[in-house]
Amino acid sequence: MQRTQFGEMACSIARTLDVIGEPWSPLILRDVLVGISRFDQIQADLGISRKVLAERLKWLVDTGVLEQREYSAKPPRHDYVLTAKGRELCDLLLVMVRWGDRWTAGAAGPPVLYRHHACGQISQVDLSCSHCREPMHAGDIDILPGPGAAGA
Repeated sequence: MQRTQFGEMACSIARTLDVIGEPWSPLILRDVLVGISRFDQIQADLGISRKVLAERLKWLVDTGVLEQREYSAKPPRHDYVLTAKGRELCDLLLVMVRWGDRWTAGAAGPPVLYRHHACGQISQVDLSCSHCREPMHAGDIDILPGPGAAGA
């Protein structure tokens, strides 16, 4: 089945979904973020088929989110590491974590905690305005056409 391509839409959400909208991709990025970086390790952790994992890793490398670093020449083997683009994309995953912890964790609570390097405290991502640093959520914004809007 052919996957719908969103990359040409004049929408940043659609373009982001073009990169990580397939359900395995965010889970692969999560694994690489926490240090699970080799093909066999990722495959074992996720229980994903080798074929699907190979396709997803190739896509994430081709889009510049991950890069391969060879750790064995014979046979050729690679670690997968986040690029700067991939590390920034993981910020999106932290927002997803906050939502999931609030709405899906249930009585058991969050499955993972996050300690902030700067202050050493267990914390969560909190969205704020890049100009005034006040909280910024969907109800706090107006949506205006930008320079890359369709027909602009």
